[in-house]
Amino acid sequence: PPYTRLDWSILDRFSRLDQGGKVMAEYVWVGGGGELRCKTRTLDRACTSVEELPIWNFDGSSTGQAPGDDSEVLLKPCAVYQDPFRKGHGNIIVLCECYLPDPDGPQGLGAPIPTNTRSPAAKIMADIAEHQPWFGIEQEYTLFEPDKKTPYGWPKEGQPGPQGPYYCSIGTENAFGRAVVEAHYKACLYAGINISGINGEVMPGQWEYQVGPCTGIASGDQLLASRYLLIRVCEQYGVVVSFDPKPIPGDWNGAGCHTNVSTKAMRAEGGYDAILKAMERLPPPP
Repeated sequence: PPYTRLDWSILDRFSRLDQGGKVMAEYVWVGGGGELRCKTRTLDRACTSVEELPIWNFDGSSTGQAPGDDSEVLLKPCAVYQDPFRKGHGNIIVLCECYLPDPDGPQGLGAPIPTNTRSPAAKIMADIAEHQPWFGIEQEYTLFEPDKKTPYGWPKEGQPGPQGPYYCSIGTENAFGRAVVEAHYKACLYAGINISGINGEVMPGQWEYQVGPCTGIASGDQLLASRYLLIRVCEQYGVVVSFDPKPIPGDWNGAGCHTNVSTKAMRAEGGYDAILKAMERLPPPP
């Protein structure tokens, strides 16, 4: 289920309608299980910065982020992107942090809730801003049929041919799901995500895209926003995306999220010494 597939092309007739000067703002946040959640509100005018956007709220007891007897959680906007699914009219996607309410706090905000890991990360990035840290993220993912068991392009029973021809591949027999990949690429570019490339991966039905270089906390923001866009694109194509690091057991490639990082000193002349110094500070593997 669902057993009736909806025709997304019909929506296009309504997407062209005038909005009367109003703006649709899709607020997105990380739920209690690490999943992405969203809901939309109407704004009276276009907003281009997080400072212009209102604080909102949601029922945290329905997302595993608050008890039922005190369920309000506040959404604080932290990044804004153009909405590729509601093009034009100033419609936006708003990435948010989650906070407890506090009428005596600034903007009515209390402490960040436990699942709000962005708040401490943003503080760290602010403390080291002088080093201008750049991050490049390589996000791998696997497409599945709606049953969430069959990778896209795999036979319903059994397995496809062994790995080898699928990495950076072309052709109907090798590249499964390219329509999703291309749509996501364009959606990211339209939204303002610094997506820097795509490629097919080693396991059939598996793909990768890269986000970056981004400076500081913008890296995490753009990665989450890009994942949201990918899930929404898959929703329209009727397939499921998994970020599971090992979605299929056995001798099949996993799906990683590789992180490349550098500082201003590392990128400067003689930066190799700065790289070695940073590596010496890393703990040994367990």
